[in-house]
Amino acid sequence: MFGRIGRFSVTRPWLTIVAWIVAAVALSALAPSLKSTDDQADFLPSHYESVQAGKLQERSFPQREQTAATIVFQRSDEGKLTDGDKAAVAKVAKGLQDKKYEKIKQVAADPSAVSPDGTIAIASVVAGDKNVYDEAILDGVKTMREDGKALLEGTSLKMGITGAAASALDSRESSGNTDGMIMMATLVLIIVLLGVIFRSPLIALLPVLIIVLVYMVANAFIAFASDLGGLKADAGTSAILIVVLFGVGTDYILFLLFRYREQLRTGQQPKEALIEAVGRVGETIASAAGAVIVAFLALLLSTMGSMQAMGPSLAIAVAVTLIAALTLVPAVFSLLGTKAFWPSKAWKKQPKNAMAHRVGGLVSRRPGIVAGISTGLLAVLAVGVFGFKAEFDMESSLPKDLESVQASEVLQKGFAAGETDPTLVYLKSDGGSRLDASALTTFRETMAKTDGVGQVSEAVTNPDGNVALFNVVLKYRPAEEKAIAFVADTLRDKAHQSAPDGTEALVGGTTAVLADIETAVTHDYKVVFPVAGIAILIILGLLLRSVVAPLYLLLSVGLGFAATLGATVWLFQDLQGKNGLLFMLPIIVYLFVVAIGTDYNILMVARLREEVARGTSPKEAARLAVSQSAPTISAAAIILAGTFGVLMLADNTMLQQMGFAVAFGILLTAFIMAMLLVPTITTLLGDKAWWPRRPGTGEPPTAAPVAAHEPAMSAGSASR
Repeated sequence: MFGRIGRFSVTRPWLTIVAWIVAAVALSALAPSLKSTDDQADFLPSHYESVQAGKLQERSFPQREQTAATIVFQRSDEGKLTDGDKAAVAKVAKGLQDKKYEKIKQVAADPSAVSPDGTIAIASVVAGDKNVYDEAILDGVKTMREDGKALLEGTSLKMGITGAAASALDSRESSGNTDGMIMMATLVLIIVLLGVIFRSPLIALLPVLIIVLVYMVANAFIAFASDLGGLKADAGTSAILIVVLFGVGTDYILFLLFRYREQLRTGQQPKEALIEAVGRVGETIASAAGAVIVAFLALLLSTMGSMQAMGPSLAIAVAVTLIAALTLVPAVFSLLGTKAFWPSKAWKKQPKNAMAHRVGGLVSRRPGIVAGISTGLLAVLAVGVFGFKAEFDMESSLPKDLESVQASEVLQKGFAAGETDPTLVYLKSDGGSRLDASALTTFRETMAKTDGVGQVSEAVTNPDGNVALFNVVLKYRPAEEKAIAFVADTLRDKAHQSAPDGTEALVGGTTAVLADIETAVTHDYKVVFPVAGIAILIILGLLLRSVVAPLYLLLSVGLGFAATLGATVWLFQDLQGKNGLLFMLPIIVYLFVVAIGTDYNILMVARLREEVARGTSPKEAARLAVSQSAPTISAAAIILAGTFGVLMLADNTMLQQMGFAVAFGILLTAFIMAMLLVPTITTLLGDKAWWPRRPGTGEPPTAAPVAAHEPAMSAGSASR
């Protein structure tokens, strides 16, 4: 089948290329726009308490004002505020209010909003929109910072703005600069490395141009799917999508180009060599893409809408990339022929590739020792996973020089840490009758006495009097682990138990949402990972026509996952002293290390099977497979790991964690698992690895014998 696909694309290149260009332009023009959201509450199922509380708020308090940000004032000498200072605070607040920023309803300074020690005053920035992360509100906060400096001239005060909108603004601007740097570094890295590998400017540039075209088509299909399926795209999905496309796309193009060059070295004509390359490597690419697609689709079983939306989006992107690798890429290189390699003549020569041969020889001669050392190394790294702590406090990951972070630290010196974002506790009458005022007072007093609560506001009732709202200020920062654990257990239990007869208590707000997200993520780990593992196992079984090989492949992938996460725990929690790791890090490692990194294992085991099908002994098959596949795997892994490794240049510690984990995991997968562990285990098992049917018995060989003993090609020897 893949040979026929390759022949069609190679013999009709212009038709194939024009079809892709027309599809990209037409689909991009017709596709609906993607709507994204930053509000994680939008992604939780309705049965979670924080979501129910949010819906109750919409019904009972539709006009409720929300604090988007908090302005923190203190004297330049950090002393006590004088009466003149307090008057200046009120004047600045009024001056900002008079500016009338879009979607900001009010800037108000309560005379009583002064810290008990008299050193800090605050003013509230009240949103005129339900969504405090609205673009206009963020822009308003940004302008307000500049306007505030002018209004403070001539006073002894200084100010800073913190809170939800301010933190989101700082995060966006910080990551915005990082995104640009990362995108530029990624493009430069891919172009430079491809140029070094092939010594050809065309091959350095063409994959980038092809992936841009693929991105247009994939993005359009994702938009159609999201519109039809009613899925919301997380605000970070597009960035992840680009990385996936560049990573997977570059991998598949490299798989094909290395095999194409190998066929050219046997003396085949360019078009026939390209058709042969697609025919031989097509099944491997399709199987690798299939494993990635089912792994991403397993996210549909997640209880979080962000994961449910991300899964199909990434699966569509990989599917489009697969089609492009089997059609568009051969068509483009069919037109170029051997000119694609210009000015290098390396495609005519057999490289020495001494390093790959030495590794292949070591694997075949000492399989037991190599397997033991590889497994031991991964096991030692995996021990660190037991110390993993999830971190939900995004503010702690931001650079300390950002205004929202510094203002938050000042605020906590004088007020309860949760002042900027109180937890919302609702009391709802079961029968719809009016709530008793004395019962509300008793409930408030009980909640206020709870250890961990800073203060509780007076009850605010809806017009019907059957729902009451209490603002509960915690002694902890809203997103820190102490606050999340406190709300999830202590506060909710106290609210439920203290609710007057005939009423129901619901706890909502940012901290409650994070508590429910933590519960949802824990549930997802127990469901998504096993289902994805079984699906990948089935695909590997179909590719290898074996029961045993897929099992140890999957076990090695699981060990690699644990080793990656464990190494990240050791580096950031133990060595750098971080409180925890990004709560989504296990999912991220799963997406990029387990799903995409499995490509390298599939490529290696497919080559092993190819050698065994020719009747080669297990040890010789391992030597040849490693010698022939190591260069391809090395080049692909270095480019993919380098792409993610650029994230470590960011100031944001969460991005640093993500960059290290994925880059390190990809390198582990490629250089330890794919090149050492998988071939040595296959060698030790011998024919048992392919049970119930040895390759070559009752099935055609997957490659011609002429290539069996060819010296391998390598990234380092591409120009020789």
